[in-house]
Amino acid sequence: MATRSFAMDRELFRTVKQATVNHARLLYHRLVGRLPHLLAVTLVVVAAQLAPSTPSTLAGAARSLWHEARANAALVAAACAGAAAAAYAFAMSRPRPVYLVDLAGFKPGPEYEATRARSIRHFGLAGRFTDESMAFQTRMLERSGVGEATHFPASLLGIPIDMCLRTAREESEAVIFGVVDDLLAKTGVRPADIGVVLVNSSLYSPTPSFTSLVVNHYGLRHDVITHNLSGMGCSAGIIAIDLAKHLLQVHRDTYALVVSTENITLNAYLGNHRPMLVTNTLFRMGGSAVLLSNRRSDRRRAKYQLVHTVRTHRGASDQSYSCVTQEEDDAGHVGVSLSKELMSVAGEALRTNITTLGPLVLPLSEQLRFLAAVVLRRALPRAGVKPYLPDFKLALEHFCIHAGGRGVLDELERSLKLSDWHMEPSRMTLYRFGNTSSSSLWYELAYCEAKGRIKKGDRVWQIAFGSGFKCNSAVWKALRTVHDAGETNPWAGDVHKLPVHVPKVQPIAFDDAPQNGPPAC
Repeated sequence: MATRSFAMDRELFRTVKQATVNHARLLYHRLVGRLPHLLAVTLVVVAAQLAPSTPSTLAGAARSLWHEARANAALVAAACAGAAAAAYAFAMSRPRPVYLVDLAGFKPGPEYEATRARSIRHFGLAGRFTDESMAFQTRMLERSGVGEATHFPASLLGIPIDMCLRTAREESEAVIFGVVDDLLAKTGVRPADIGVVLVNSSLYSPTPSFTSLVVNHYGLRHDVITHNLSGMGCSAGIIAIDLAKHLLQVHRDTYALVVSTENITLNAYLGNHRPMLVTNTLFRMGGSAVLLSNRRSDRRRAKYQLVHTVRTHRGASDQSYSCVTQEEDDAGHVGVSLSKELMSVAGEALRTNITTLGPLVLPLSEQLRFLAAVVLRRALPRAGVKPYLPDFKLALEHFCIHAGGRGVLDELERSLKLSDWHMEPSRMTLYRFGNTSSSSLWYELAYCEAKGRIKKGDRVWQIAFGSGFKCNSAVWKALRTVHDAGETNPWAGDVHKLPVHVPKVQPIAFDDAPQNGPPAC
């Protein structure tokens, strides 16, 4: 009992300390941002107090000041140099704005689409599943929120399936080249103008790396900065954005290309260990590319400006660290295992993340309510004070929550008190594209654009969860009204049919399943 009390005290201390630090940091940045105005006002007031009241005395004072300046030329020069140095230091200390010029999402052709019935039937033909495992996957798929037109790579649609490095590379190249080609065509940016390249793919990291693949294919310059991120799960896209933000503070007047994808070919699970079967019903083929810029001239055409990124890592906890792992089952089949504690671990990570994000975006009234609830729950444990989650709808207009599965979306809808309208981009992304890992956030933002929801000044909150365990957030501000339902939007051709109602349990109509799959690739 004493150990639990100590842990609660420590958690309370961390919460209060983090909130205090965030407030202090926010006040400091606001003060520094207003410093030139404060100095200007001060100088005007001082000048007004010292200024003589009549024109004749004003002329005499000016001559006197001129003579004094000539007599102390060295001191005046030093003062001017000091003022210039201070102004330069102030200008350099301010963070460079990071703009999102445009984004692209991969939409495979109709030959890669598979209904839920076809998916289950194909699992039975291609795998070594027992009847119990097939029944479990069927139940999971009926409750998953996944629709009838999600995508698989060609390597998994043939009989027999072809899970090898060659087909895995073919899948990744098709996705990466597809989204980067689309993005460069939309923005008109030359590959030679790109100074930073980041690619994240959690479960497949070939040699040479994906960043080297991009550099080679597009002929990027020799001094391009590249980082390849792997093993970071579905939240790696926000990690890549945060890393790009820091790199763009160092490298001036350049573009950063951020590509997020996941490989399905090598990560289909063919065994019968139940915790590893869930991923077969959720994960699908997809990817995205985003072009960031720190060029002030790009502000006029950019869609968004990055306001905040908040990263939370709960890896110090054994329970959090081991709740999502890639491993082998007893028969040697490799897959991703999801523990029963996943939802509680995600909830803890979310609470930690919003403790940091809240003071940056929420109005003061919501911050005080949240802090008061934390203190009262500890000071009066028997009073039954309920935990208070701030109302983020007061500060943010759009929510892009990682489409990890129906359970995750249901829990965040309840916790954050969001409406069906707020959850629509995430639910429709899960329905139309499945769980595309780190790229799902960009499908969701593209959905908001296709629906004409984004207005100038709106704020968008992207939030994702990943193995380790991590919860990462990004907040963007729309620089202009965005209505992009054109042919290059991944939702083109579908947006007018959506949203659709997705019941809690949607039985699979096996009579519609084709009897034979396409030939092996």
